[in-house]
Amino acid sequence: MDVPVWVWGLTVALIVAMLVVDLVLHVRTPHEPGLRESAVWSAAYVGIALLFGVVVLVVAGPTFGGEYFAGYVTEKSLSVDNLFVFVLIMSSFAVPKELQPTVLLYGIVFALLLRTGFILVGAAVIELFSWVFYLFGAFLLWTAVNQAREAARGERDEFEENAALRLARRVLPTTEGYEGDRLTVRQNGRRAVTPLVIALLAIGSADVLFAVDSIPAVFGLTQETYLVFTVNAFSLLGLRQLFFLLGGLLDRLVYLGYGLAVILGLIGVKLVIEALHTNELPFVNGGEPVTAVPLIPTWLSLLVIMVTLLVTTAASLRRSRRDAARGTR
Repeated sequence: MDVPVWVWGLTVALIVAMLVVDLVLHVRTPHEPGLRESAVWSAAYVGIALLFGVVVLVVAGPTFGGEYFAGYVTEKSLSVDNLFVFVLIMSSFAVPKELQPTVLLYGIVFALLLRTGFILVGAAVIELFSWVFYLFGAFLLWTAVNQAREAARGERDEFEENAALRLARRVLPTTEGYEGDRLTVRQNGRRAVTPLVIALLAIGSADVLFAVDSIPAVFGLTQETYLVFTVNAFSLLGLRQLFFLLGGLLDRLVYLGYGLAVILGLIGVKLVIEALHTNELPFVNGGEPVTAVPLIPTWLSLLVIMVTLLVTTAASLRRSRRDAARGTR
């Protein structure tokens, strides 16, 4: 897929424009988004992402179009699971409702910059070392097993402050409470950061862990750097609205963990098979490709991902209704 520089430029300009609109219309005036506002803007962001996919489908063909849609659906489903951690962060730092959109938007900007770096590094490594697919595939299979175990135990990833965040707390003078949407204030003759900065650092550092799962997963569906970048960008852009739209619905998605385990496992297997087909490791089949197992086509990956998400969502909502009827929730 040969993407001209001007197409990259237009794409980046579109993403920046969407961020600016989000900032000017929603965050500059701190408020807690209502259900209707969140639903309308979530639909708008999803619509833009789907329209972009249609453009890729028409211009670049069904192969790349299918890869884009498979990657987008996967990233979006993983981002829903990440929202559980965002809820814990907001609760841990007691972020006021009206300031939560600010934290999420700036966190998304940081995550987008961070993931862009990861994507560029990942693309360069893949270009030089095809055997890295073995590592990506093994890691995703290991992640899938852990995800399934956590789902079986009814556990969710809990937020724990990492070393960088604890260091920031010790080094940066921090005010006792929030000062509106201000990041710093002058206190006792010196500049101090507000807890809003710490919450932003928490969101950003949490996304480092999310990227470790999501970037290899998308590379398992497409090796086109442009598609990996746009998939990540469009899945992140609507995350703020999705946070407020889902709200209390998150706890009802009790089987989402199983669905994500299936998806990550599928992509892990797909990566290992592709690594075998391009094998260059001398201790595997004498350095020759292994083609006995056929490659998993993109259309099949997309079909399995969609069916898995539909089944797990429907089963989750049915389970929640049944528990509510029994009075167990």
